[in-house]
Amino acid sequence: MGAGIAEVAARSGHDVVVVESDEARASAGRDRLEASLRRAESKGKIPSADDVLARIRVVTVMDELADRDLVVEAIVEDEAAKTALFRQLDTIVTSPDAILASNTSSIPIMKLAVVTSRPTHVLGIHFFNPVPVLKLVEIVPSLLTDRDTVARSRTFVEGLGKEPIDCQDRAGFVVNALLIPFILSAIRMFESGFATAEDIDRGLVLGAAHPQGPLALADLIGLDTTKAVAESLYEEFKEQLYAPPPLLARMVEAGLLGRKTGRGFYTYDK
Repeated sequence: MGAGIAEVAARSGHDVVVVESDEARASAGRDRLEASLRRAESKGKIPSADDVLARIRVVTVMDELADRDLVVEAIVEDEAAKTALFRQLDTIVTSPDAILASNTSSIPIMKLAVVTSRPTHVLGIHFFNPVPVLKLVEIVPSLLTDRDTVARSRTFVEGLGKEPIDCQDRAGFVVNALLIPFILSAIRMFESGFATAEDIDRGLVLGAAHPQGPLALADLIGLDTTKAVAESLYEEFKEQLYAPPPLLARMVEAGLLGRKTGRGFYTYDK
């Protein structure tokens, strides 16, 4: 997600700094960005991958974000990790007008905003994977976000060629509040032996014109992320349809996280 956000921002002419946790991840991030941009160039979607890459720096030092006008957090979907990061960003980013945004798919923005000294400049800017392809972005202000922050964020998103929708600050926002219960229902159906993973997915692709089935989509999202979003939704609403099924919990514990590990509901060539 972070690489995708960096790519679309740089392709739109922005000067981009990406912070990774160590040099190995930074190197992998650079390679991922270059590979994606080379593909885009070969398909005629951009005139020059080199020109876009020249606008991106991948670093390992958080202080490199000090002069940024907008920071988009895209780390692991974990509330404690995100709140710790927002405390840190609040001390690093020097401009009082800078926007601190989260790409969280489920954590209420207020929980992140209140740990900073600038809650009026904190909101959610939630992209969808793969970022260079999918048009939708959810704009999620908290009760404390001011109108100018929302307006500037909308202008930024539209400048990327994306289409924003406005969301209330509730766990899951719009899309995941609808999507995650659907995926969890498919997992429960598979878990119960009602149908195979292939037949569940074929049913939705062929019978409902979905581009892919819910179990293949869970593998693409990552089963750990799916579980984390489900837990956030359940904590917020206490409704059983949001509770992660036992099979999902066991697969995450086993490290069967989907495409990124090579095995989830399906097996992939890593």
